[in-house]
Amino acid sequence: MRFKIASLLCVCVFGLVSCKQNVDKTDKNTDNVGFTSIGKSMTTDGILEPIDTILQYEVLQAGDTVTSKIIGKVTEVCQSKGCWMVLDLGDESEVMVTFKDYGFFVPKDIVGKEVIVNGNAYIDNMSVAQQQHYAKDAGKTPAEIARIVQPKTTWAFEADGVLIKE
Repeated sequence: MRFKIASLLCVCVFGLVSCKQNVDKTDKNTDNVGFTSIGKSMTTDGILEPIDTILQYEVLQAGDTVTSKIIGKVTEVCQSKGCWMVLDLGDESEVMVTFKDYGFFVPKDIVGKEVIVNGNAYIDNMSVAQQQHYAKDAGKTPAEIARIVQPKTTWAFEADGVLIKE
């Protein structure tokens, strides 16, 4: 009986020590020097180059989702809260980035900065109401907002983490 209790105690202690070591490894991230991290902790490893990101979106269909890490230059940010941003991928391609579960926001003054986002890429069929909402958040004039009259298909990305180049 004592042997069973001692064995169970050893297994529990080993399990706790193992979990503690794993948490420490993920928290000690020194790869992000020169970046401000927002949301889920991430590294700069495994980033798709803009041309590869464009190719990824070109093969996606509505309903598809691909987990990836992409890089781009911020061209627009929600001026209401920082709850979305638009990234320029080059070649006149851009992607609309929102944040998982509205769990975090980005600074409203990062237009022109390079960012890396981690999360899910997908195709979005954006309604007129949604486009108008984003236009209002971006500070567009009532006349510009009124010109939005048709739904559009966009490249979208739901990020769980963002690195902003300093």
